[in-house]
Amino acid sequence: MALGGGTFQTQNKVLPGTYINFISTATADAALGDRGYAAMPLELDWGMDDGIFTVTNEDFYKNSAKIFGYAYTHEKMKGLRDLFQNISVLYAYKLTGGGVKASNEYAAAKYSGIRGNDLRIMIQANVDDNAKFDVLTYLETTVVDKQTVAQAAELTANDYVSFKTGAELAITASTPLTGGTNNAADGTAHQSFLNKIESYPSINAIGVLTTEAAIKSLYTAFVKRMRDEVGIKFQVVMLSNAADYEGIVNLKNTVADEGWETASLVYWVTGIIAGSTVNTSNTNKIYNGEFTVNVDYTQSELEEAIRAGEFVLHQVGTEIRVLEDINSLVTGSEEKGEVFKDNQTIRVTDQIATDIAKLFVTKYLGTVPNNAAGRVSLWADIVKLHEQLQDIRAIENFSDEDVTVSQGDKKSVVITEAVTVVNTMAKLYMTVEVA
Repeated sequence: MALGGGTFQTQNKVLPGTYINFISTATADAALGDRGYAAMPLELDWGMDDGIFTVTNEDFYKNSAKIFGYAYTHEKMKGLRDLFQNISVLYAYKLTGGGVKASNEYAAAKYSGIRGNDLRIMIQANVDDNAKFDVLTYLETTVVDKQTVAQAAELTANDYVSFKTGAELAITASTPLTGGTNNAADGTAHQSFLNKIESYPSINAIGVLTTEAAIKSLYTAFVKRMRDEVGIKFQVVMLSNAADYEGIVNLKNTVADEGWETASLVYWVTGIIAGSTVNTSNTNKIYNGEFTVNVDYTQSELEEAIRAGEFVLHQVGTEIRVLEDINSLVTGSEEKGEVFKDNQTIRVTDQIATDIAKLFVTKYLGTVPNNAAGRVSLWADIVKLHEQLQDIRAIENFSDEDVTVSQGDKKSVVITEAVTVVNTMAKLYMTVEVA
């Protein structure tokens, strides 16, 4: 069995092994949740139809062709390569699902979509047994499956096709699958994605590759409802969506790559928004992706972008960097001051809200009595969560007196707390006295 290894943000690994990082986090029922979970509705030529499918970072590197229809190195995987640089898990949805599966007289594609038209079946006589056939499945020029059988009824489905077991096998150099189509990625498809993703509480960011105002409005309404009414905390990354809301990251930059949507930088930005830990900021982060990013902005335009709540990348020498890790909130209030415009603040507050909700549901709800001892136990667990945040320098100046847990009605507890979020250095003001 392979042992686990690598770095960690919280002590919640499953495999035995060695996980080494710059700081240790206490193991307890009250544990900080990991980040790095993203969701995206995608226009795909291949893949699971009508459902959310989970792709880990390892899955993408090893099984990209099986999952998305194209090898990891293929040009069509460029956006996902940008995304997976910074996330561990993607909840993907095929907006173009429901099309036609490509087929021929021997097999039908496993999934609908135009990529199925690049599959073909080759049937050869087996060199060791003339009564048997070698049935090969090709994806373009690559053999992805080979079976030796006497008749079609013996064939089993592989990762790309299901065989027509009633077919009459005959030697053929290459019989392509044809007729595969993509469905339209319209508003109905986006709504279907939202209906399904609503039950996934561990998401940190959703990325949406759209330039349509109606689709942007749909996602803006969704994230506001989920954050403010349902209590599930995540952010949505979109191009040019001045929502004036902390749950929307309003990306300014387009890309100039031929054949790609202008909003394709959403892949990389979604990755860093979802993957950044609560004690880090993306301010000044170097863009290390593969797109040609439009960064032709003057100093005054960059200043205006910050005031407008735009997440913008700019040129610094030969590098492209994030100007400031902010969301689209521009209108402050007594409830949400300037600090809420910073995405690092949102990561911390979302972490607190998500972890306390998870703690309460899994350990206390319907189990622990609402008496003094039960409330002290809840208080201690909440304090532990905050101490872990302070240990990794996500918050500062925390004292256990900053959290109170009191009784509401017979079945309710009321929690109040105060936290001070630590933000990374962004501005340097220096005065030099010269004698």
